[in-house]
Amino acid sequence: MSKLFLVPTPIGNLEDITLRAIRILKESDLILAEDTRTSGKLLKHLDVNTHMQSFHMHNEHKMLDRIIEKLKMGSQIAMISDAGTPGISDPGFLLVRACVENGIPTECLPGATALIPALVQSGFPTDRFIFEGFLPPKKGRQTRLLSWAEETKTIVFYESPHKIAKTLLQLQEFVGGDRKLSVSREISKKFEETVRGTVDELIVHFGEKAPKGEFVVILEGKK
Repeated sequence: MSKLFLVPTPIGNLEDITLRAIRILKESDLILAEDTRTSGKLLKHLDVNTHMQSFHMHNEHKMLDRIIEKLKMGSQIAMISDAGTPGISDPGFLLVRACVENGIPTECLPGATALIPALVQSGFPTDRFIFEGFLPPKKGRQTRLLSWAEETKTIVFYESPHKIAKTLLQLQEFVGGDRKLSVSREISKKFEETVRGTVDELIVHFGEKAPKGEFVVILEGKK
C-alpha cells in the first residue's frame, strides 16, 4: 500500500533512532534525504540499503509531482532530514500537504527533535509554549522580536552559532536584559551543554566563550 513515512533521525547520538524507524527505512521502496552524503553515513551504519534520492529546499518544488506519482502507483516512501524530524525547520511540509490533497496516507514516526529536550530541561513552563523555528534573517525579524516583549508563553527558537551573539543583543534591546533564557547546544552529543541566566548574563557568557554547534534558545514568557 502506498504511504509516505516521515522518519526522524538522530540529532547527535546514533542510539536515538528507534527500531521501528530502522525497519521502515529497510522496507521502503525509496528514501528521500535532505543530503544524501550525510544520510548515506547513517544508513550505512544502520545497514540500510534502500535506494536514496535527494529531496531538499532547492529541488522540492520541481520533484513534488514526480514523488506524488510514485506514491499513487503504490510505492512506500520514507523521508528523512539530516537530523531530527522532517518538516520541523526542514523540508517536508510541501510533500505532506501534497499527499493530503491527493488522498495519499502519511505517517510521522515519533522520534528525535531538538526543541523538546531543550524545552523540558529549561526549567520554564512547558504547558503552553510557541515554537518559532529560525528567526527571519532580515525582513520581519524586528517585528517578531517586538511581539515577544509582550508574549506570556514560553518561546522556543533555533539559532546558528555565528548569529547567537547578535540575537542575544537584539533580545536585550527588544525584550530586556533581565528576561531569563535557557540556551542548549549540541543536544545528545559529546559536548552537550545548557546555559541558563538572564539575557545580560548570557551576552557576557557567549562573549567570553566562542559559540559552537547548533543552538536551541528557550525564552521565558513575560510575567
